[in-house]
Amino acid sequence: MEPIKPFVHISGPKEPGTGERRSLLDRADQVFKAAKIARSEVIRIDVPGRGESMGGEGNLRPEVAPIVPAIQSGSLFGGGTGVLVMDAHQLLAEEARALAELFAQPGGDSQKVVLVTGGALPSPLAAFVKKNAEVIRVSKLRDNDAMQWITSAARSRGLRLDTNARQALVRRFGSDLDAIDNALDQLTGVDGPITDRLILERFRNSPDQPIWKLTRAIENGSVDDALHLLKDLLTHSHPLLLVAGIENHLRKCALAAAASDIGTFAKWIGSKPDAYPTSMAWKIGRTLSTENLSKAIDGVRRADAILKSRPPETHLLTLERLTISLCYWYRN
Repeated sequence: MEPIKPFVHISGPKEPGTGERRSLLDRADQVFKAAKIARSEVIRIDVPGRGESMGGEGNLRPEVAPIVPAIQSGSLFGGGTGVLVMDAHQLLAEEARALAELFAQPGGDSQKVVLVTGGALPSPLAAFVKKNAEVIRVSKLRDNDAMQWITSAARSRGLRLDTNARQALVRRFGSDLDAIDNALDQLTGVDGPITDRLILERFRNSPDQPIWKLTRAIENGSVDDALHLLKDLLTHSHPLLLVAGIENHLRKCALAAAASDIGTFAKWIGSKPDAYPTSMAWKIGRTLSTENLSKAIDGVRRADAILKSRPPETHLLTLERLTISLCYWYRN
């Protein structure tokens, strides 16, 4: 029997930074676009690192398990479907074995499976991929690569940036493409020429972001967006302030789950029922399961205790793990 085809293995640098991860995701988007698979038909699986899973029974951790129905089911609308497996190098040995067997089953040509790695795939999945997958290699992002990316991104926004202005963006943000992307969005409203001096004065640090953007990314289960916003917020805010903001958001979700109607909920939080933030919090609170809401609240409390008791060197990792877990709980 022929295995599910085609497979694509996007191999990135070891321990990719934010810029490299953006490049890896861009390449994955290009693969799905070339296959005429809409983003809405792509199911994303984020493989957790060791010790970062929420636990569970069976050969597959709960974060990885959704890949089985994703592979076995087709599009509801009869078109192509895609499966994106981020950080596939973090699969455990038994998971790699199970996926190799799953991928070897007969499938349709309308399905595209993309594995994104920042390290070596565990065997026997590595052997299967080597034999059956197209390999796309993404090198470590250099400043020159970032310059080329800026040229394209600026042009798509109708912005004209000369070499000095592009170099100023690289000087300020390095190869962090997400941060550069945010900066370009802000520059679209600038009247007059965009100079290197304007960029360096306007962005003395990463563009500041309100915490609601982080909670919105978490609500959407957007791991990469949430992690980028987390790092950006940490430039301006203390870790405990971020945890307090997330905890306040969860408190509203809990109240929404307990309220009998949106009017009661709005009264409890001192807002108006027709206010947009109120309706959004109400919607999230009513769709989040009781089990996942409890896990999220417990996770935030544990993160808060760690931040207050352990050295600053552990804070970023603690918040990254919390953010990834929250994305998973909200998405499921």
